[in-house]
Amino acid sequence: MGNAMVMTQYIRLTPDMQSKQGALWNRVPCFLRDWELQVHFKIHGQGKKNLHGDGLAIWYTKDRMQPGPVFGNMDKFVGLGVFIDTYPNEEKQQERVFPYISTMVNNGSLSYDHERDGRPTELGGCTAIVRNLHYDTFLVIRYVKRHLTVMMDIDGKHEWRDCIEVPGVRLPRGYYFGTSSITGDLSDNHDVISLKLFELTVERTPEEEKLHRDVFLPSVDNMKLPEMTAPLPPLSGLALFLIVFFSLVFSVFAIVIGIILYNKWQEQSRKRFY
Repeated sequence: MGNAMVMTQYIRLTPDMQSKQGALWNRVPCFLRDWELQVHFKIHGQGKKNLHGDGLAIWYTKDRMQPGPVFGNMDKFVGLGVFIDTYPNEEKQQERVFPYISTMVNNGSLSYDHERDGRPTELGGCTAIVRNLHYDTFLVIRYVKRHLTVMMDIDGKHEWRDCIEVPGVRLPRGYYFGTSSITGDLSDNHDVISLKLFELTVERTPEEEKLHRDVFLPSVDNMKLPEMTAPLPPLSGLALFLIVFFSLVFSVFAIVIGIILYNKWQEQSRKRFY
């Protein structure tokens, strides 16, 4: 979708041009309980030092094909987002070196904070020097027994290196995989060469089966996400009529009681006067 272009060897989510965004989404939802997604990607362009951006994201979300400001996808998404952020928006970056990989779980109530590079909602992250490399770069997202792991192979050694590990992540089944990217005043080529999903066979004890039942809203153990409040259903015509009717009756009743009390007070005042 968007400015994504299908090439012979890869899909270019965005070209090295300003104000572009593109995405690639799976059509079939994933009902696997334990899985691993391997992403073969390439980020490159003419920009030097910090004059490039903005990066790409890999998604496992309830909704698909929803363009927006979060690396080309909608804000307040429901599901998992893994971000390869190539541009530091927050000034005075000291302990963090970009490009930077981070992850976020959302139940639809959280916004991604661009000004702070997603720090308020980040579950974990690591530095990943991935731009303008002359060898292949890979990212793997593994979800096993409520355990989320993100690893990378970006050194040309064909070895996985740990990046993020988060226990207690609860993701519903039936969501969609996707990847998206966006450019602003700064730009890069964001290419996806392959996305490979593997089902992982994992044995569970009866106790684990009880603990690992299907969930219906993404969450992280020991991390409280704001509750989603469902909008109140609109009132029917009859309900609205009854509310107005009884409000009027109550108002008339209150006025009558007020008049009676006022008259009694006046009578008592006249008796005290005489």
